[in-house]
Amino acid sequence: MTATTTHHRICPLCEACCGLEIKVQAGKVISIRGHEADVFSAGYICPKGVALKDLHEDPDRLRTPLIKRDGVFEEASWDEAYAEIARRLPPLMAQHGRNATAVVVGNPSAHKIGLLTYFGKLARALGTKNVFSASTLDQMPKQLASGLMFGHWLSVALPDIARTDYLLVLGANPLVSNGSMWTVPDFKGKAKALQARGGKLVVIDPRRTETAAVADAHHFIRPNADVFLLAAMVHTLFAEGLIKLGTVAEWVNGVTEVQQAVAPFTPEAVAARCGIAADTIRTLTRELAAAPRAAVYARIGTCTQEYGTLASWLVDVLNTLTGNLDKAGGALFAKSAAFASNTAGKPGSGKGVSTGRHHARVSGAPEVYGELPITCMAEEIETPGEGQIRALFTVATNPVLSSPNGPRLAKALDQLDLMVSMDIYLNETTRHADVILPGVSPLEDFHYDVAFPQLSWRNHARYSPPVMPAALGQPEEWQTLLKLAAIAQGKGVDIDANALDDAQFAEDAQRLFGEHAGAVIAATQGLKGPQRTLEVALRSGPYGDQFGRKPDGLTLAKVQASNASGGIDLGALQPRIPEMLRTPSGKVELAPPSLLQDLQRAVEDLRGLAPDLVIIGRRDVRTNNSWMHNLPVLAKGPFRCTALVHPVDATRLGLTDGALATIRSGPRSVQAQVHVSAEMMPGVVSLPHGWGHDAPGAQLRVAAERPGANINALLDDQLRDPLSGNAVLGGVAITMHAVA
Repeated sequence: MTATTTHHRICPLCEACCGLEIKVQAGKVISIRGHEADVFSAGYICPKGVALKDLHEDPDRLRTPLIKRDGVFEEASWDEAYAEIARRLPPLMAQHGRNATAVVVGNPSAHKIGLLTYFGKLARALGTKNVFSASTLDQMPKQLASGLMFGHWLSVALPDIARTDYLLVLGANPLVSNGSMWTVPDFKGKAKALQARGGKLVVIDPRRTETAAVADAHHFIRPNADVFLLAAMVHTLFAEGLIKLGTVAEWVNGVTEVQQAVAPFTPEAVAARCGIAADTIRTLTRELAAAPRAAVYARIGTCTQEYGTLASWLVDVLNTLTGNLDKAGGALFAKSAAFASNTAGKPGSGKGVSTGRHHARVSGAPEVYGELPITCMAEEIETPGEGQIRALFTVATNPVLSSPNGPRLAKALDQLDLMVSMDIYLNETTRHADVILPGVSPLEDFHYDVAFPQLSWRNHARYSPPVMPAALGQPEEWQTLLKLAAIAQGKGVDIDANALDDAQFAEDAQRLFGEHAGAVIAATQGLKGPQRTLEVALRSGPYGDQFGRKPDGLTLAKVQASNASGGIDLGALQPRIPEMLRTPSGKVELAPPSLLQDLQRAVEDLRGLAPDLVIIGRRDVRTNNSWMHNLPVLAKGPFRCTALVHPVDATRLGLTDGALATIRSGPRSVQAQVHVSAEMMPGVVSLPHGWGHDAPGAQLRVAAERPGANINALLDDQLRDPLSGNAVLGGVAITMHAVA
């Protein structure tokens, strides 16, 4: 009998980053379960982890490059694929300039160290300002607000859930997501522990979510009204003398300015707009202020609305003014073992963040975090003139499904002179490509989380080696990115990716380490690509051995050696102010001028009438991303792409449970199956994200069996949060009627 081998792997399918125990026999996965010794997730697993087997074995997963010839994809060798790109890209750039190119990257790259650390090399080689990502469909408001307040885009204050007494959650469903911009596996277990020690969990959401169902209290709120509720809570703190800054008092600027800015937002003034009574708003505020240790957490529901940045900012204003910022049991900052900018350089001050270094050619939308809003992409392709996008690189992304007005984008993609996609699927977006370059299965790749330890409920360092060998001739994804970068720079296709990497690493070492560059290069001999980058980041990080100066510190070898034992636990989150601040003042900037200015927009809107019927999205643990719909273990069971409608709305609109209805917003419409549910707030409809698998030419056979309706096909790609550029995905006015 063939021996069974056991492998330990960090799950890369969502932000929870759970540790897995995977058993393999004869080259096949025979079981996947939670790794009980994992220092971070302690054996927790959700259905997505088990789906890694289906993903690895999926017959639809691409395993060889494809080139489109005469409108038909044909399998090709890697050399042929690179040659096709090299034949077409340099002449295009020479004729139309570097800004005739663009690149867009999706969420899966956040779970792939090779993509995340090397994507920028392709963008820089192209030399284009047209950089887009899924961040402006998801999290950019939170990143911008955090950056303005604390000085860096990933300095996000996280609930210290293991020690808090009161957790207020808005527009988030962590029981399903296991956190979002907050890496917290087994949220349900941690919430139960909170309640068992006498604490309270309160949820504010237009839907009685899975998290709301286990909470101590749930309050409905009108979509797009979070800014009004939060501002009224801040107003109440001042009005009732509940302000206490605690240990960060000397490190906070702008308290008076905030007090003046929220003056119009009394509980009575916002109650009708929020759908929450004034007395309830005061009670929530008093509970938050009175709790010995408390935290406010808000996520995608508050980000994907027209006041996303303001709402994200006010969350941390509340955390600060109640004395819970940088406090055990309150809102703390993780201390990542590697790659965190707030652990590098001089502690306590920095350059801060800025926006608008350039603007979108057509709409004028400002750059934020080096990106333009992804909803600008279609118009930048369609609109003639200097800088019109003619060549597009997509990396692990499906914006035709995930961004507003996908049909418009799909039509625009067909106008490109060249489209190159790095993706493991022929999906609704990559079907428009001229060349598709497949990546590796997650089980064929090593894993170290770059971003999520900066957002984790507990500090840790974990490494996963590949479970399976990659196919013969399959390049690593970072090598593919370097080859594409070389082509963009006119270096041709024959350059060796490893040699190019060595040269670039030597340049980076000289820039970062100066006279010590030679020693760093010598210390990393035998490593390449992201492994070498990781070695440097770990050794020079806050827990690192500093290349021998702290012998007990971390190295890549030490983290690798901890794989079977569940990684290295680096302890609970601890207070980090002022050392983690990177604002020019060295203070928490509670009242950034751009946010105070934008708050006037909310003041003017305060007396506006809420639409009669609006739509929001939702996530399901089995269907967080569109490609998950193609995995049998996740696709089975009841159909999940249904429009949730409150019984009162169903009656007045003549809608029947299980029947089809047309949902319309402006000129756009979709048809969806109705599910009448009291978990919805009256006047609010919910349709899940990422469906609509009925595009011709896509190769997602399981997903196509039940394609569902794409909520984003309803949405206006011109609606954005003006500060962050984030798309407005919720709180959009609709009409709805039964299909005859």
